[in-house]
Amino acid sequence: MNHPKRYTITAALPYTNGPIHIGHLAGVYVPADIYARYLRLIGKDVAFICGSDEHGVPITIKAKKEGVTPQDIVDKYHAIIKTSFEDFGISFDNYSRTSAKIHHDTAQEFFKTLYNKGEFIEEVTEQLYDAEADQFLADRFVTGTCPKCGNEEAYGDQCEKCGSSLNATDLINPKSAITGNVPTLKQTKHWFLPLDKHEAFLKEWILEGHKKDWKPNVYGQVKSWIDDGLRPRAVTRDLDWGIPVPIEGADGKVLYVWFDAPIGYISSTKEWADRVGKDWEPYWKDKDTKLVHFIGKDNIVFHCIIFPAMLKAEGSYILPDNVPANEFLNLEGNKLSTSKNWAVWLPEYLEEFPNQQDVLRYALTANAPETKDNDFTWKDFQARNNNELVAIFGNFINRVVVLTDKYYGGVVPEASEFSDVDQDTLAALKAYPDVIASSIERYRFREASQELLNLARMGNKYLADEEPWKLVKTDEVRTKTIMFVALQIASALATLSEPFLPFTSDKLKSILGINSSDAIQENLMNNSWNDISSKDVLLPTGHQIGKAELLFSKIEDDTIQQQLDKLVASKKANEVANRKVEPQKETITFEDFSKLDMRVGTIIEAEKMPKANKLLVLKVDTGIDVRTIVSGIAESFTAEEVIGKRVTVLVNLAPRALRGVESEGMILMTEAEDGKLVFVNPDTTTGAKVPNGLQIS
Repeated sequence: MNHPKRYTITAALPYTNGPIHIGHLAGVYVPADIYARYLRLIGKDVAFICGSDEHGVPITIKAKKEGVTPQDIVDKYHAIIKTSFEDFGISFDNYSRTSAKIHHDTAQEFFKTLYNKGEFIEEVTEQLYDAEADQFLADRFVTGTCPKCGNEEAYGDQCEKCGSSLNATDLINPKSAITGNVPTLKQTKHWFLPLDKHEAFLKEWILEGHKKDWKPNVYGQVKSWIDDGLRPRAVTRDLDWGIPVPIEGADGKVLYVWFDAPIGYISSTKEWADRVGKDWEPYWKDKDTKLVHFIGKDNIVFHCIIFPAMLKAEGSYILPDNVPANEFLNLEGNKLSTSKNWAVWLPEYLEEFPNQQDVLRYALTANAPETKDNDFTWKDFQARNNNELVAIFGNFINRVVVLTDKYYGGVVPEASEFSDVDQDTLAALKAYPDVIASSIERYRFREASQELLNLARMGNKYLADEEPWKLVKTDEVRTKTIMFVALQIASALATLSEPFLPFTSDKLKSILGINSSDAIQENLMNNSWNDISSKDVLLPTGHQIGKAELLFSKIEDDTIQQQLDKLVASKKANEVANRKVEPQKETITFEDFSKLDMRVGTIIEAEKMPKANKLLVLKVDTGIDVRTIVSGIAESFTAEEVIGKRVTVLVNLAPRALRGVESEGMILMTEAEDGKLVFVNPDTTTGAKVPNGLQIS
């Protein structure tokens, strides 16, 4: 769509069972905000919509664990998430929630419209049921073995190891996550959206219509799903937390969260329109509206296949023009994990890096996982700040403002005749809005952020080449022209940086006096994106600017080390929490224990057991005798390195033949955290008896 009248921009509804982390920001919210802010700067009519996703099984699971109600959980995290977005500068026009009445009403109305049109299939199916809990098990309440990769901890809707989409009944050895019992199959009635009915439309609309303009990672995933054949998908489920199914015979059933959540975009738009006195329908039903969904790759199927099928079935809605989904962001080489606390949480970042929202916005944009998974590291974050924001962007602005204050008392000087260098620089400046815009409009936000930095680089090079600090001593007229040109670049940066660095943009505008009362008279309040290309003067001669302030500050090594130490602590805590300890064996009496005869021995010979990966054949001097012991330690030790080792030997164990060799005892071992075996080493002489208990004197 070349010239839309308006834009509806949606950002994936964050799930309210925890706070926001950097993976969410990089995948969805920063790129969506850059796009929305840019469109406003070029004068477009924009509705930037989001809200909290507050239904579904993970909410109920968390509520059960914490002993509170699902409403308590969503109220807590909705407030945390909404505040984090506001503090981080994500400029939603409306941030709603799916527990709101307007959403319940909108979702139920949407369902009834499709129901009355005969768009659903009603089926009685067998689903897993937990008799002890007396409830049907939603997909996330079932765990078992994935039939595709063998992962023993797969969920009923998805295997997080291989990424396969599953049904709970597909799992091998399913268990209830509520009671741990093996569930049974029980009949229940549900309504299904027949996606296969819309397969031909989806092929034409996506595979033919968007082959060239959708991102390859998005197009490829959608094509894979369609090529595999689409099947009916349930839109209702047996659950007591969610939006009640609004028809007779549906008691105890709610709308499936995947069905109600995307409708949250519509209900949030209604809420916004009511608040600002607009008609919501053109933003969803007018063909001159451009609809863009910003999501992560785990939501591609829902936004490119299922939600469009719902909209198409309803009949009055437009379809998304693009779904520029990002891939996943990893953290220090490992997959982000909320359950393992392997994440950088936004509330913590804002507390530990006050007034440095733009540093994280920039680092996440410059390293965004746009077409493949990328890795966030604290060292890269530091380098982006110190070597780019501080050394390039901040350095240029500081030099310009300091020199203007020093030479002219902060008043923009008058330019005289422009040299060829000046003219080339000003011409290049006028080209930057279109260059950056081209990248943004193609959803290449990494590229766009680097073009912004290139403008600051150009400013630094211009000053370094022209050297006004030297010329001011011999040619004041030329110096004024140089500083006038540099100030035009600084003014352009104040506007062009807003989508990427909104807090920095505001601060820079304040330094340059663009938001002052004088600026109103000079018509500088509304320097739009397009003004930079069309105006010859952005900061006029005689305009008063302010004093220099640092836009960015250097981040020291110890600050970064503190963040790395936090992650190490998280990793250690996870190792402790997930450590698997063998359960205690059957209780024995002291008399049983006293029968054990343990002696200190020395290994005097060792060789590998032929055709056995784990076994070593040892000759051990026990002080009583020299005997043969076969030990399963070959994966932890070579034969050569155990010779001479002093070991603890159970000498009165009945002999046992192993691969034709009679073993006359057992060597005591323990296991390190990495799984490697370790000798239980006695600190005494060969032949010493190990006491079976404590001697009390």
